[in-house]
Amino acid sequence: MRKIIIDTDTGSDDAVAILMALREPTVEVVAVTTVCGNVNMEQATINAFRSIEAADTYVPPVYKGAYRPLMRDAVTAENVHGQDGMGDLGLPIPDMQAEKEHAVEALIRIVKENPGEIEIVAIGPVTNLALAMMKDPEAMKLVKHIYSMGSGGYGMGNVTSVAEFNVFVDAEAYKVMVDFPVPKTIIGYDICSLPGAFIEENEIDEMKNEGPVSQFAIDCNSTLIDYCKRVWGSRKLDLPDPYAMAAALWPETVLEEHECHCFVCTADDPAYGQVVVDYRKFDAVNKDKLEKRRPNANVIKLMDTALFKKKLRECLKTE
Repeated sequence: MRKIIIDTDTGSDDAVAILMALREPTVEVVAVTTVCGNVNMEQATINAFRSIEAADTYVPPVYKGAYRPLMRDAVTAENVHGQDGMGDLGLPIPDMQAEKEHAVEALIRIVKENPGEIEIVAIGPVTNLALAMMKDPEAMKLVKHIYSMGSGGYGMGNVTSVAEFNVFVDAEAYKVMVDFPVPKTIIGYDICSLPGAFIEENEIDEMKNEGPVSQFAIDCNSTLIDYCKRVWGSRKLDLPDPYAMAAALWPETVLEEHECHCFVCTADDPAYGQVVVDYRKFDAVNKDKLEKRRPNANVIKLMDTALFKKKLRECLKTE
């Protein structure tokens, strides 16, 4: 069975991704690590517990991670996900406790204990991953694969015209992760703009009636649905983190991806947080140029949005 770690800043779309992983029988979630991003790290931890409880399967250990980005002040997104990151529904706090071990230490330890087996699905800023890579690079080279929801992919950002939220929060950490020599797949925010990618109004209403897990997935995203209505003019829901989780869990949903050289912009200027995705093929005439642009990530360009939604609903549906 595949072993995955979910690294998350648990907002409402992260919650859906956690439900997917915990309810997918072909993988084992061996740990959840939390980080500041959509909400502060403590709130992200509470929301991880809420998501685990709602999945109604098993309870993986949860480890608290970074309270702030590597070099900058924290940026959060309560205006999108609600003050509690979960739609401000007044959800109860589960009777669960985080492990005493720090998330960075846990990442290093678990990877060492399972060399070549651990896949990490990073659905928030990658501060925890960057810290682990800097602290024990030899251990982290044993990671099997990293799936990251980050960047605008081949399109625009969602915070600035060029920067996507997870990278914008901590571009320095994202640069560490992108440049680190392990296999990785990046799922950009542009996937949410593909035809049929949104959960539309009729689908939202249908999912609310497909059992308690599906209802939780929709209800905790109520603030995000309202935000989408203000931005897009209609009642619908975008789910960037679940698309990233789908790429990890269900590779058949991925229709096109390219080996790319990804360059993360960390200069303090309007390009901060941009990930330049270069997938052009170069010959070896200019070896210096070729070396500088050697592929360092697979970047997904196209996903089967209809299959994603079908499998999502099947995964979350309960009697």
